Amino acid sequence: HITSRFIRKEVRKLYHNLQNTFSKEKSFIATASGLSLIDNVDVKSSTKSDITLTGDVIPEPPPIPSEQTEEPVLNALGESTFESLGLGGYSPVGIIQNCFEYLHVTLGVEWWVAIAIGTLVIRTLLFPLVIIAQRNAARMNNYLPQMQLIQLKLTEARQSGNQLDAARYAQELMLFMKDKQLNPLKNMIVPLAQMPIFVSFFMALRQMANVPVDSLRTGGLFWFTDLTLPDQFYLLPIITSATLYATIELGTDSAKLSAQNMQIMKYVLRGLPLVILPFIVNFPGAILCYWVSSNFISLIQVSILRVPTVRDYFKIEPLRKFNPENLPMKPKGFTEGIKDSWDNVKLTKELEARRRLDEIQFQRAGKGPIVKTYKYDPTKQTEPTKSASISAKKWD
Repeated sequence: HITSRFIRKEVRKLYHNLQNTFSKEKSFIATASGLSLIDNVDVKSSTKSDITLTGDVIPEPPPIPSEQTEEPVLNALGESTFESLGLGGYSPVGIIQNCFEYLHVTLGVEWWVAIAIGTLVIRTLLFPLVIIAQRNAARMNNYLPQMQLIQLKLTEARQSGNQLDAARYAQELMLFMKDKQLNPLKNMIVPLAQMPIFVSFFMALRQMANVPVDSLRTGGLFWFTDLTLPDQFYLLPIITSATLYATIELGTDSAKLSAQNMQIMKYVLRGLPLVILPFIVNFPGAILCYWVSSNFISLIQVSILRVPTVRDYFKIEPLRKFNPENLPMKPKGFTEGIKDSWDNVKLTKELEARRRLDEIQFQRAGKGPIVKTYKYDPTKQTEPTKSASISAKKWD
């Protein structure tokens, strides 16, 4: 009995020892392919080189990428290049930015000087178009009485509904303008050509201010040293609006507004500087620096073109002055001009509707059945006349 008890005790002890040994020396490791049994390995005390799978080696963990900041590429002035800042390129905006960088780095000038030089180059390239517009404006001013006389006849013919005379006077006006080499569209050739250039300069300078280019913070002049921010004194927006009004009034890029052929348009253009003033107060100083430079260059150009010797050299006719009271079309105020234009539009629509109605009635009359007519109106009853009663008495 004692022997059997001792055997059971030894068996239990052996069983616990085997169980502990199994838990220490047998481990299951989860791998990507499933569960693999590893023999005679203590996971806690083993190293990565000792752990092997059935046929494969546990891969080394990937190294943690270290945050390495790229060093900025610097130009000759020790500033970041536009390419490293994401500026420049081969688009119109990028080409303008590359030109600005070239002027700033190569010449070593401040940014406001680089902007002024770039503006001067563009305005110089557009100067031949200014000459063409000034020639056309002078000819249209000198032939204004003849043109107004034909236009007045054309307006009267349209208002009276005489389509034949209207077509004849329209043809006469076209031949007259062709013979005298007059074209109203030439007066707008400079604004139309300058619009895409202005938009490209605007976007280029705005991107440079938004990045921002660090040297723009000190590249200004006087009170606007920081070209990346709006003018805190609002002087640049006011100067921009004032110079824009002067360019419009003097007609530097188109016909002069005092001409009689721009009675309504001149009021609209004169109000443009006041309309844009609330919007440009938040523009960066770089954009306003370009705009002011462009306006001042336009004023200098028109001042040069007022010299008689210069006008003769560029074959620009001298302007003739006419008394407004002696012209076929009398000058009208803004309200009267708008009212007359609106009346002319309504009258033209009414005449056109009447002409279409006449054509429809004519077609119906030609295609429809013949309408029976009477010498008298059969729907109305007539009283017997005295002659009928007298003749009846004669027969009695």
